[in-house]
Amino acid sequence: MFKGQYDNDVTIWSPEGKLHQLKYAMEAVNQGSVVLGVRSKTHAVLCGLQRSPGDLASHQKKVFKVGDNMGIAISGLTADGRKLCKFMRGECSWYKYAYGTNHPAQRMAVEIADKQQTQTQIAWGRPFGVGLLTIAADATGPHLFHNCPSGNYYEYYATAIGSRSQGARTFLERKFDTQAFPDASPEELIKWAVQALKETVRTKDIKLNVENVAIAIVGVDQLFKNLSETEVEPYVLAVEAEDTGGDEEIAGDQIAEEKEGGDMDVDA
Repeated sequence: MFKGQYDNDVTIWSPEGKLHQLKYAMEAVNQGSVVLGVRSKTHAVLCGLQRSPGDLASHQKKVFKVGDNMGIAISGLTADGRKLCKFMRGECSWYKYAYGTNHPAQRMAVEIADKQQTQTQIAWGRPFGVGLLTIAADATGPHLFHNCPSGNYYEYYATAIGSRSQGARTFLERKFDTQAFPDASPEELIKWAVQALKETVRTKDIKLNVENVAIAIVGVDQLFKNLSETEVEPYVLAVEAEDTGGDEEIAGDQIAEEKEGGDMDVDA
């Protein structure tokens, strides 16, 4: 059967039980530039690759502050990401005004999941074509959540989304197998995040620098902070200096992923 008969409206189900417009939204996330997150017992870190649409253009912002204890990184349609970011900032401000404390991390993840899921069941809208990685620290410790366009959300110790993100996930899985994440220091988390980001650009021969790498951190005793270029530079230089050509298995994962989807710049 032709899928064109079933993708005119997000509320029309195909005979296979699929919502085609939702699949298109999730593909927009897969084609966006990569973002990743890692967390330990005390801190959580976001890292993203900021692409530029041209030599004369600035790099697209990927990491946003939401509240004093919370921030997000986006992959997919940047306009949709800014809209959800504005909603989250409003919720954080209202919660702090009403209760005098920072917004709980899981409650925010559920609110965003509900908002995204609503867009899959109304005929006068479309799904948000953006994936969110949210880091936050509250009374229960640091958290890392992934919200996808379908309305599903998951909590991770480490994950990555976006174009060629499989290389980063493979690297982070290997680090996780060493039981290193729970007791890692903030500096170690940031270094691993940049190393994982490096794995996603090996096959593209992209050099990481302070302009195309965005890093943010939050902790149980530290407010959310976007690192400045001066603070990012030592980690980027250290990872580039250690780079000796990459791991063949990770590169193979990246090449296989490229063959499946390509790299449409939906962030720019």
